[in-house]
Amino acid sequence: MKNLKTSLLTTLFLSLLLVAFMPLQAQKSAFVDTQYILKNIPEYTDAQDVLNSMSKKWQAEITQKHNEVSEMYKKYQAEAVLLPADVKKKREDEIVKKDNEVKALQKAYFGPGGELFKKREELIKPIQEKVYNAIETVASSENIAFVFDKAGSPTLLYGNPKYDISDAVLDELGKVMQTSHP
Repeated sequence: MKNLKTSLLTTLFLSLLLVAFMPLQAQKSAFVDTQYILKNIPEYTDAQDVLNSMSKKWQAEITQKHNEVSEMYKKYQAEAVLLPADVKKKREDEIVKKDNEVKALQKAYFGPGGELFKKREELIKPIQEKVYNAIETVASSENIAFVFDKAGSPTLLYGNPKYDISDAVLDELGKVMQTSHP
């Protein structure tokens, strides 16, 4: 009798679980390739060009300043044996000061919260927000519960192309971009 009760309770419990999870099976999921989407947005490629140009310019400036420090050090090494101790100390301090200035400049340009980071936030973040909003609009209109990004996520190992909504997101972005840029 106990086994029958246990069996009935187990069956009832499993039935309830099945009924509870049935709506989850009906939910659709899709994926997008945000790299593909972003590469097809001229505003994004223009922003990337601006960032790359700034980065190259700043890197060239830093390289030139590093070369200056290297030259100062080479000159110091060549003359060090002939210099009095106080002049040596002064030269060493100048080299260290110049090297610290270069490091500070590098951090100001490329460090966390640096100029490149700020410019990237200014140029790229609004575009990313438009992409996210377009994804949300497409997912809502197509009754999609989950959208995965296959661009940078190693968690999506396979995606059937029929569920790729990247082009629909680009179409939605086209509508959004046309209304925001007449």
